[in-house]
Amino acid sequence: MNHIKNVLRCQKGEHIEICNSETSKNYLCEINKIEKEEIECNILENLRSNVETDIKVTIFQGLPKADKMEYIIQKSVELGAYDITPVEMKRCIVKLNEKDKEKKIQRWQKIAEVAAKQCKRDIIPKINNITNVKLICNIIQNYDIILVAYEKEKERTLKSELKKIKEAHPNAEILTHPECPLNIRNMSDYIGSTSGIIDYAGKSDKEEFIICTENGVCYELEKNNPGKKFYFTETEPVCHDMKLITLEKILHVLESGENEVKISQTLGSEAVKPLHNMLELAK
Repeated sequence: MNHIKNVLRCQKGEHIEICNSETSKNYLCEINKIEKEEIECNILENLRSNVETDIKVTIFQGLPKADKMEYIIQKSVELGAYDITPVEMKRCIVKLNEKDKEKKIQRWQKIAEVAAKQCKRDIIPKINNITNVKLICNIIQNYDIILVAYEKEKERTLKSELKKIKEAHPNAEILTHPECPLNIRNMSDYIGSTSGIIDYAGKSDKEEFIICTENGVCYELEKNNPGKKFYFTETEPVCHDMKLITLEKILHVLESGENEVKISQTLGSEAVKPLHNMLELAK
C-alpha cells in the first residue's frame, strides 16, 4: 500500500496490476478508493501470466563471505527459484549465532521480495531457516531431481568418460546425436537422429556400441538387437526436461493457453540449428 500511495503516487481511477502471491493469479484493476489504511480496487480483467513454471526449484546455498549471499538470493529469485535454503557447511567461514541468523533471514527475505517485484514474479520466494548438510539429506529424499554443483567437474567430463568406455570396449562404435558437443561428435563413428542411431545399429555388423544420446533410446536398441551390447556414459544421459513433456500437458496448453512459452527471435534462430543439423544428417 505504501508503494502505491507514496512511491508510485497513484490516484483514484488509475489502472494497476495486482498479483495474489498465494494463487499466482494476476489482475488488472482500477483504483476505486485510497484511504489512510486501505486501498480499494475493482477487478477489470484476469491477466494470464507465463512467469512461473510447473518446476519448483529449491536452492541450497552454503553461507558465503561478506554480502555475497544477498547477490546470490537476488539473482536466484530473478532466475525463477521457488525457495532458497542457506546452509552452514563444515568449512564455512561465516559463523552466526541464533540472534544473527534471525536478522539475516529477515534481511534476505526482504531482498527476495524486492527482487521478485523487480522482475514481476507471481510469488515471493521464501528464504528458509538456515540448516546443515545432515538435515538436507533428509529433506532431499522427497525431491524428483537433485543437481549438485561440483567444483572439480572439469576433471570429469563427458569426453573423459567416453574415452574410458572406448578403452574398455575398443571395438565398439560410437553413435552420437547431433545435439552433443562438437568434441564428442568428433570422436564418433556415426552422427544422426535417434531413429538414425537405431537404424544404424541394426544394420551395422558390429556387436558393441557406445550411445551418446538420451537413454530413452536404450529400450528400442535392445529390443531390435537382442544379440548386441549397448553402453552409456557413467553420467547417465537423461533429458529431464523432455521427460516432463506429456501428451496431457501439451493438450492442456493447446486448449487453455496456460504456460505458453514465448522466446525471442534471436534465441529461436539458435535453437533451430540442431533441428537443421538433424534433418541434414538424416538425408
